[in-house]
Amino acid sequence: QFFVLCHGLLQLSQLLVSGYLKSSISTIERRYGLSSQTSGLLASFNEVGNTLLIVFVSYLGSRVHRPRLIGCGALLVSLAGFLMSLPHFIAGPYEYDQSVASTFSNTTDLCQPGAWANLSDASCTPHASRENHEVLLVMFMAQALLGIGGVPIQPFGISYIDDFASERNSPLYLGILFSVTVIGPGVAFMLGSAMLRFYVDIDKVSAAEVQLTNKDPRWVGAWWLGFLVAASLVALSALPYFFFPREMPREVGGVLHTHTHTPQSATGTGTSFPVVLLRNLRHPVYLLVVLAQVNISAMVAGLATFMGKFLERQFSLTASLANMIIGAVNIPGAMVGIVVGGAILKRFQMSLRQCSALCVLGMLLCLLTALPLLFLGCPTQKVAGVTYWDRYHSSGPGTGSGGHSQGGHVPDTGTFLGCNTHCQCPEKVFNPICGSDGVEYTSPCSAGCRSVSIPTDSSVLNYTRCSCIPGPAGFARPGSCGTGCSHLFVPFVVLSCLAGILASISHTPSFMLILRSIQPEDKSFAVGIQFMLLRVLAWMPGPVLYGSAIDTACVLWERRCDQRAACRYYDNSLFRRR
Repeated sequence: QFFVLCHGLLQLSQLLVSGYLKSSISTIERRYGLSSQTSGLLASFNEVGNTLLIVFVSYLGSRVHRPRLIGCGALLVSLAGFLMSLPHFIAGPYEYDQSVASTFSNTTDLCQPGAWANLSDASCTPHASRENHEVLLVMFMAQALLGIGGVPIQPFGISYIDDFASERNSPLYLGILFSVTVIGPGVAFMLGSAMLRFYVDIDKVSAAEVQLTNKDPRWVGAWWLGFLVAASLVALSALPYFFFPREMPREVGGVLHTHTHTPQSATGTGTSFPVVLLRNLRHPVYLLVVLAQVNISAMVAGLATFMGKFLERQFSLTASLANMIIGAVNIPGAMVGIVVGGAILKRFQMSLRQCSALCVLGMLLCLLTALPLLFLGCPTQKVAGVTYWDRYHSSGPGTGSGGHSQGGHVPDTGTFLGCNTHCQCPEKVFNPICGSDGVEYTSPCSAGCRSVSIPTDSSVLNYTRCSCIPGPAGFARPGSCGTGCSHLFVPFVVLSCLAGILASISHTPSFMLILRSIQPEDKSFAVGIQFMLLRVLAWMPGPVLYGSAIDTACVLWERRCDQRAACRYYDNSLFRRR
């Protein structure tokens, strides 16, 4: 029982490391200028290390000192967690464009005719671009290590428990571990929600110097902090494993019998690996159920990675709140669905045909609840020269909708005829402000604002004398205008949670379909192949495909050193449909 407790804690903290990355992905994108395709690849890269080794490890079976190997794996996972946070310590402080001179920079981005000529591309030194490559390299290495370290943890833990628990208690113990693996991601998102409330450079700059609120589009939360917490927890949970024996006396309580150790692999039956593989893959039920699971898992992998980002952009939420919703509503919803599915199975003692009917029913109902989600969202905010061309005869309104979203020519937001030509704004500046006319401008300069004041009653800046904002008192406030349809947020969350519950009802029956339709001696092998296919066909490509699809909805890219970096603005309805 102590081993089960330790293993539960270890699995929980291991999932914290891998799940926490997903919760802070939009923040890491913004901090290091990554496209969603790159961040999707990063999020699924731990599966690469994992898949390469999993076959080898399950072949080793019980010929090794299992607890010790689990401990070593856990130490690798912990190292990976610390490595993930390393970029924060090797890179300089986070820099963003500001209007008020501060200790970072004495320039401002107000409209100052003739003052901009010298600000060409000072920020792009060879050092800056090299630093970015180093950051990516470290993170990808950490993710690969995380995958490798995670390999022995689950299979060895489960087989160890199954070998030495009494037959009556074994299902209970495995059930406890399974519920932990489902709770884990929820806890990870809650951890993300807590950490992203702090400013990223909390350890490098004093609070007084930070002029951003966490609602500002330039805000970056302390993404690295969660990795330190999670990695420390993994390291702590790893310690007891070095003191467990190689074999335990079997727990009394069920039928006691001498237990022989057989390596859990297909070779146990005496038939060769390819024969068993083909025998299983030719089985129509097995093949179809696994393909169905591949499809739903790819969807889950993509959503788990980018759902937070989606909520942030559609409903103008902070990263912290988006993570809170996912961790407290969506993931528990999926847990409820899994439990309900299992309960229905047990209560009605279902046949195979009834199992498949239950799966189909769950998925159909899920589709029906998910359909309205296509329409529940917000229109793109009006951003002058990016999504909104009225009053600006810009250099290229012809490229309005399709042309630049593919990452081609982005209209130069600094050259509207008339209202801000005299400002000579640099292209790269990004310090969004919301005009009194409800239009968003990418910087005070592009709105033609000449002066900024800090009212005594509040800490929020006020931009005035803006030549692009109509009306006698053309003023603006910092930050994005937001999408302004927060009333759709609650229906969206409710429906997406419901869809998640209905989809996950089919989880247990689909497993039953696999276990019961296959020859008993192929069971462990069939499950191994199933997880292998899920990894290769779903968990790996899922986030990358989702990220690439999200990238196609971008309408304004940040440029770093003439390279496309993170996305500044999305076409919201396109993002939602994709």
